[in-house]
Amino acid sequence: MNQHLMTAALEAAQRGWHVFPLRPGTKRPALHGEAACPRSGACADGHRKWEQRATTDPDRIHAAWSRAPFNVGIACGPSGLLVVDLDLPKPNDKNEKGSSDAPGGAATFAALCERAGHAIPDTCRTRTASGGQHLYFTAPAGVRLANTAGTIGELIDTRAWGGYVVAAGSTTPTGAYEALSGPVPAPLPEWLQSILKPSPGRSAGPLRLPAVDGSRAALSALEAECAAVSAAPDKQRNTTLNRSAFKVGRFVAWGDIPRHVVEAAFQGAGEARGLTAAECRATIRSALDSSLRTARPREAA
Repeated sequence: MNQHLMTAALEAAQRGWHVFPLRPGTKRPALHGEAACPRSGACADGHRKWEQRATTDPDRIHAAWSRAPFNVGIACGPSGLLVVDLDLPKPNDKNEKGSSDAPGGAATFAALCERAGHAIPDTCRTRTASGGQHLYFTAPAGVRLANTAGTIGELIDTRAWGGYVVAAGSTTPTGAYEALSGPVPAPLPEWLQSILKPSPGRSAGPLRLPAVDGSRAALSALEAECAAVSAAPDKQRNTTLNRSAFKVGRFVAWGDIPRHVVEAAFQGAGEARGLTAAECRATIRSALDSSLRTARPREAA
């Protein structure tokens, strides 16, 4: 047992944040997976994942952290939190410490705040092991926000329902998670909420593609992949959009269909499935750019 880590878990729970153990020295949940679930104890009525098992009960926290020096995970959704993750550029071959000419998430977020005419929010902050930052906000009542990746900006992700963050006091081989400010999170600013809130669902009518010149195979593929996005499960919406746009990208590379037509069709399908407009744009752009870079010649496909 590590008393420091138990204290970190208890202090988070006292703030109303639901915690669960992470494997010592890592960011991975220490709880069993569904395949290994004994269907007993907390899982007697069915497998319970980390989000369901996260707790503020001090007795359960004492029992868990008495067994091993677990790092501390905070389940954002049950805790009523939305955490903005400001990451650093990833290392590359030319610069092992990161890309010096690429702005980090913190710089991008500061520029976004300036463009929006708002000061950088004064809220609870944690320095991550990699040198980034976590900004903690209380989530708005009556709105169920999900995780996002790149919706706000490059190297800016958010964690809400379905996501967790590593609490201050935890340590990994990369470094420690350290509190940078007081423990009280500010309410999520309305201008940030407007970016993250899912678009209202559109009527689920038949997909109508624009009348454009293009090969029959390209239009057929686009229609099929947009349908796949429309039918994607909630947790797979963004992944499906990315995969489907990548598949159709080869037809753009071959000149069979204009890129703007593909973008417009996937934008409509993604927003109709409940993704934000910004998240759709970022995912579609990234998928098509990647597909165009890697597309093989038609005769080799």
